[in-house]
Amino acid sequence: MRIAQIAPLFETVPPLRYGGTERVVSWLTEALVDQGHHVTLFASGDSTTRATLVPVVPRARRFEPNFESNTAPYARMIELVARQAHEFDVLHFHIDFHSFPVFSRLGVPFLTTLHGRMDRDFVRDTYGLFPQAPLVSISHNQRCPVPEFNWAGTVHHGMPSDLLRPEGPCSDYLAFLGRISPEKGIEEAIRIAVRAGMRLKVAAKIGAEDRAYYDREIAPLLVTANVEFIGEIDDSQKPAFLSGARALLFPIQWPEPFGLVMIEAMACGCPVIATARGSVPEVIEDGLTGFIVADETAAVAAVARLALLDRPSIRARFEQRWSADRMASDYVSIYRRLVMPAPLDVEVELAV
Repeated sequence: MRIAQIAPLFETVPPLRYGGTERVVSWLTEALVDQGHHVTLFASGDSTTRATLVPVVPRARRFEPNFESNTAPYARMIELVARQAHEFDVLHFHIDFHSFPVFSRLGVPFLTTLHGRMDRDFVRDTYGLFPQAPLVSISHNQRCPVPEFNWAGTVHHGMPSDLLRPEGPCSDYLAFLGRISPEKGIEEAIRIAVRAGMRLKVAAKIGAEDRAYYDREIAPLLVTANVEFIGEIDDSQKPAFLSGARALLFPIQWPEPFGLVMIEAMACGCPVIATARGSVPEVIEDGLTGFIVADETAAVAAVARLALLDRPSIRARFEQRWSADRMASDYVSIYRRLVMPAPLDVEVELAV
């Protein structure tokens, strides 16, 4: 198939360090290329891909102030895609609602994967104007606030099977990986580690929007708790970091749409102790790849039960469920249905 992938412009594809959506777009793009499809990636010019790259802007806009309030780059992106739209069998957008006004009228098969939460005030008013626009959720839970939308399917994320692997022996610490913010549960992770009597290693990004929170709430905890703050890490550093941890703590405080760090941990054979919110029950298999808990007390108890989990089995389960090849195949099934609609408009459920 001739497929266009349209990525956000905030980070490179793939990101150099932290970044979720652009990372998934990269994994999907490369897996589609591996499967023999002709893929064009619309992204920042400093992106890296084996697909055909259309550079919308010279470089990713992560460090440019006020970029999120400046829609000019996305207006340029939409126009560039529209000019080439009929060269593709399907257009796959990852930029929320920005494409809807143009491509709902253009007559070319398109779909949009939604990577964020759907319980925001603006969601119904904006998305509701385009009831025929096909949407893909990244977990079943993500769509709960708006089940009436035109969901073409659910496709859980996947990653390259050889990107992260178990590396070295397990050590005696717990891990926190991702971003410093209240919803990610960094305060809860610190308290869980303290109560479990274990050291916590934190490999996380501190964004400008969360700097005040870090300075006010987290920095003081690092002085009193047995916490090692490592900072933001890249993929080359993750295998040793995750393989050495007794478990990844994922005590989220919000309806996480997916949570890539969970499958990154599983790729390294590292179990996950996660709060039962958002996508967690769809990703973690309780008692096999980790423990799903209700609160901090249950998380502390789960730390004491980690020896019950078999780390090679966690890696094996990752290979069965969470590969980029599986993700790409799921999307291709949806692409083909959009290009050649079935007689009955039946939603395809492809998530594992």
